[in-house]
Amino acid sequence: MIDTAGVVLSGTNILFITLDSLRYDVARTAMREGLTPHLARLLPGGVWEHRQTPGTFTLPAHMAFFSGFLPKLPRPEQPPRLWECRPPAFKTLPPSTFVFDAPNLLDGLAQHGYRTVCVGGVTYFSRETPLGSVLPSLFQQDYWRPEFCSPEPDSTRHQVDCALAVANTNERQPLFLFVNVSATHVPHGHYLGDSADSARSQQAALAYADSHLGRLISTLTRKAPWLIIMCADHGDAFGEDGYRGRGIAHRTVLNVPYAAWHAQPVTLSPHGRTQQQPGH
Repeated sequence: MIDTAGVVLSGTNILFITLDSLRYDVARTAMREGLTPHLARLLPGGVWEHRQTPGTFTLPAHMAFFSGFLPKLPRPEQPPRLWECRPPAFKTLPPSTFVFDAPNLLDGLAQHGYRTVCVGGVTYFSRETPLGSVLPSLFQQDYWRPEFCSPEPDSTRHQVDCALAVANTNERQPLFLFVNVSATHVPHGHYLGDSADSARSQQAALAYADSHLGRLISTLTRKAPWLIIMCADHGDAFGEDGYRGRGIAHRTVLNVPYAAWHAQPVTLSPHGRTQQQPGH
């Protein structure tokens, strides 16, 4: 169980990554086939948790996440929530849950001295339209450039470079760093040289993003502990049962990968190899 309340009270940095549109079955297959070795090394047990999203496309999913509702396990019993808005007086919460007395998580963290930063990916984070300004406006700082978006084949590298630059300039206060990875969002057929998108091309997009995500997490956790949450906001249908796209209540859209862990700084072993202390 992750003590998120303790994380916030101690001023530990938090990294929240959403892999936009990534299906659970695609992430699991990529892991099993050895296509995501960096994530296999970093994720607890080297596996993704199977969870279900509260929203079937980017906007409602992220609004739910930032309101306290992360993807849930597909079973009646649920673990304690990582964060939650202050509930009515009749409801009690476990001490491990971070309770924010604010309209959203970002305002709640800011009340505890956190700097909240968004590195956007898909156009819901672009500020190019009124609707594309809703999510980034929740943060104290937000960054988006066209090369962060999925039509750019090297989008994750650009996003990670930006995220690391932000982290490098942040030394005086705890950081909540959010990255919306766009590579797994359509279009991604170009990773296979195809004009059409498919589960296979999404898998190839995840394989591309793997090394950059590994670089991001390994660099951030080299000197300081971080709470890391990584999940998809929703999945995507590629013709299953005749369905395509997102915003629909189909299993390919509802089932998403999820992982959360407390990463400790990397230390040098007696043999000169780098080792990451176990998280919890």
